[in-house]
Amino acid sequence: MEQLNLTCLHDSHVALGAKMSPFAGFDMPIQYTSITEEHLAVRNNVGMFDVSHMGEIFVSGPDAERFVNHVFTNDVRPMVPGQVLYGMMLYPDGGTVDDLLVYKEFTSDHYLLVVNAANIEKDFQWLKDNSAGFDVKIDDDSRNWGQIALQGPKAEATLVKVLGFAADAANLSFYTFKDFEDFGMRVIISRTGYTGEDGFEIYAAPGLIVKYWEAFLAAGVTPCGLGCRDTLRFEAGLPLYGDELTPAISPVVAGFSMFCKLDKDEFIGKEAIVEQKANGTPMKLVGIEIEDKAIPRAGYPVELEDGTEVGVVTTGYHSISLDKSICFALVKREYGALDAPLSIRIRKKVFPGKVVKKRFYQTNYKK
Repeated sequence: MEQLNLTCLHDSHVALGAKMSPFAGFDMPIQYTSITEEHLAVRNNVGMFDVSHMGEIFVSGPDAERFVNHVFTNDVRPMVPGQVLYGMMLYPDGGTVDDLLVYKEFTSDHYLLVVNAANIEKDFQWLKDNSAGFDVKIDDDSRNWGQIALQGPKAEATLVKVLGFAADAANLSFYTFKDFEDFGMRVIISRTGYTGEDGFEIYAAPGLIVKYWEAFLAAGVTPCGLGCRDTLRFEAGLPLYGDELTPAISPVVAGFSMFCKLDKDEFIGKEAIVEQKANGTPMKLVGIEIEDKAIPRAGYPVELEDGTEVGVVTTGYHSISLDKSICFALVKREYGALDAPLSIRIRKKVFPGKVVKKRFYQTNYKK
């Protein structure tokens, strides 16, 4: 039996009675009370997630900018220190190695790459394998960092109240970050998240993260598990690596090619992305809303009215915020136009639906 990794907050999850389950090689909390209660806490108030399982890989050196731009689909050249970009690393055929955040640090020629937990070793190896000819240092420092995601419309007020040393984080705009110091140690706080709401991601040494978690708990912040993290990101139209982005699913197929900057001279996978955008792809990722409360789960077939199978569900839920049954599905491109009729086969029954925009839920957040 595989030995699971534990985050620095594991003892707190157990003490709070969280339902624990393996995820990306870690023993992680799925829920504390209920997914619905935790989901609504983030939509309406403030919740927090242990995301200490995520990976932190630092790239530095004279060729850091050129190297990161080589392996990353977005363009880091115009970035200013304190800026964050979302994008992907791709295989030469356009398939996705991972989706990630790149932080341009305040120290010249230093970048932080925040990668998915399940992909830390793979991504680190991929970076090393593609670093020939670049004067860079690549460090996987994941085990020395913990991370809390504080999310929801009251996240800013809560952060300022609980972490007084970081009150200036309230001035951050979306996808920017600042460095702070606490007990002589570096703390990174970015205005980022994976829920569609306002919020912050706090990176610090594991001991500090435990301290902050306990302080947020004492302030009444709702602890949230990975269950509602998935329902929240899904409603907001955000992809999950392994479901909507995979080695077989490119950003073009998934509808995220806006994060592939084709005006760059080159990046790994660029030629494939150019070709896919010019000639189209056989499949595309769409949103589907069905007319019933039945839940379209991953793997369920997508059909035409005559029963012809044309795709498969990648993620599906009965939306907590919208009270509708919705899903992402990978379908044959010719059947993926908005409002096109598509049905989901759920066991022996077929439920009619239609193609809708993938961003199912739109928040009013502006910063």
